[in-house]
Amino acid sequence: MQADTVSTAFVVAVVGAYLVRLWLAGRQIRHVALHRAAVPAAFARTVSPEAHRKAADYTIAHTRLGLVAGAYGAAVLLGWTLLGGLDALNAALREALLPHAGAMAYQLALLACFALAGGALELPFSWYETFRLEQRYGFNRMTFGLWLADLAKGLLVAAVVGLPLAALVLWIMGASGGLWWLWAWAAWVGFNLLLLVVYPTLIAPLFNKFRPLADETLTARVTALMQRCGFQARGLFVMDGSRRSAHANAYFTGLGAAKRVVFYDTLLARLAPGEVEAVLAHELGHFKRRHVLERMLVIFALSLAALALLGWLAQRTGFYRGLGVVPNLDAPNDALALALFSLAAPPFAFFASPLLAHASRRHEFEADAYACAHSDGRDLATALLKLHEDNATTLTPDPLYARFYYSHPPASERLAALPRPNADADAALQAA
Repeated sequence: MQADTVSTAFVVAVVGAYLVRLWLAGRQIRHVALHRAAVPAAFARTVSPEAHRKAADYTIAHTRLGLVAGAYGAAVLLGWTLLGGLDALNAALREALLPHAGAMAYQLALLACFALAGGALELPFSWYETFRLEQRYGFNRMTFGLWLADLAKGLLVAAVVGLPLAALVLWIMGASGGLWWLWAWAAWVGFNLLLLVVYPTLIAPLFNKFRPLADETLTARVTALMQRCGFQARGLFVMDGSRRSAHANAYFTGLGAAKRVVFYDTLLARLAPGEVEAVLAHELGHFKRRHVLERMLVIFALSLAALALLGWLAQRTGFYRGLGVVPNLDAPNDALALALFSLAAPPFAFFASPLLAHASRRHEFEADAYACAHSDGRDLATALLKLHEDNATTLTPDPLYARFYYSHPPASERLAALPRPNADADAALQAA
């Protein structure tokens, strides 16, 4: 593998990915702005002009911020690689730690410092999005103190969880020979399955408060739905999502007997009981149609392919030199290879986005159909409209942009696909 070939391919991927982002974002901004003034006819009776304009402005602002963040991210990526950032960090830590602390400490320090520096470089955009963009459109409810507390807790969790996993992977890489990537993958899969079990009770409560669902009528309704669908969960909980944002959601978390149903308090405040039931039926549809299992298997398969590729690349000097790094001669290159691969892979993986988005949209249609079979489809339709309005989701995205990025179908397509039991429902919704 020639270093020049690696450098050229990497630059083409980085520049090409950003140009595609730029082109798609331009289409999205122009299309949304063009349709900002008038609510689509299908939604004229259900969406106010003010809500429609707010969604358009919010979408355009988010898209523009994404363009700036994308350009910044591409510059940072080139700085880490071809301009020598990772090489300089590696050399400094190798010289400072390797003679005194040993190879494992040096490698863990490299991964930790790389992650900390990367996170620090992203903080300005995180702050701006939360305290400027989200604040401007009335979504942010987070204080600066809470934002800092979340950062500190996130660092603590990353250290407690991430460092032992990194140490295990590094040990496997050094002790397992040419097939280290297979054993590392098995360890990674096991870790993720364990995390699914412990996350609801040990990690999530560090960031949010969870209380049992107190509404007895809604509890009985939701419980009856789960019984009809043959679904078991350990409990029904309400999360204080309103501490951070006005956005609403509901989700399942956990694995096996540890599964929990979680409703944002903002969702319960906005939706009627029948609409909450329909939203939950949609989420149940993901489980009953095995979408969760399918997604998990896809992630595991992709991670296996990625680790196998890394196992091959890590043995090629051109991989390191082509990306601006001089491989170690007197120390292991395992941590260096992991960090470098995490930088190099995303620009290439970006071009697979439409395939993953298409699969996700297909799952959403199937979950909607399941929800309509086990709850009132009219309740699901009105719930979707309310959530689109509350989350300021534009009703008029650029079709190509949506095909490339959207994990959920646009509202018009989604509502049109819902089974409509009678003409009265159509007339009430006016959503063809």
